Amino acid sequence: MTKTHTFAAPLDQVWAMFRDRDAHVAKFTSMGHRDIEVLAFDADEDHVRIEVRRVVDIDVPGFARKVIKPANTVTSVDEWQRNDDGTCSGRYTADTGNPVEIAGTTLIRANDDNTTHYEVTVSISVNVPLIGGKIANFAKGDVEKQMRDEFACGDTWLAEHSA
Repeated sequence: MTKTHTFAAPLDQVWAMFRDRDAHVAKFTSMGHRDIEVLAFDADEDHVRIEVRRVVDIDVPGFARKVIKPANTVTSVDEWQRNDDGTCSGRYTADTGNPVEIAGTTLIRANDDNTTHYEVTVSISVNVPLIGGKIANFAKGDVEKQMRDEFACGDTWLAEHSA
């Protein structure tokens, strides 16, 4: 699935947000995650890599309770780079501690009106016989909610930290 969002800020401000360790912590905090721990962080003008472990609580439907816990320790790795064409792109993975695997790509590019286009592509796979498809559909809905929350947090961060 692919989701897009427009940040009401120029690309350089959005790029600075993605390279800010505190912005990542604020994002996960605002999304209701807890016990957030930055395991690794490396950033310069053209690259960022951050690894974060946190506990994520989810409302697990009855059919999935045997294979998915309501509180999950999730470890995510996000890597971004600035590209020669002026865009910034990345890849991410999320180890959910469950049989659900999440990975994807990200892209930001400048719009003509001094805003920034943000595109997130997500791949979800579930390694559970019989109910894997139902779990994948549940996970898709949860990921869509998380992405809406992430976009809203980015909007707030940019509004509070604009130059």
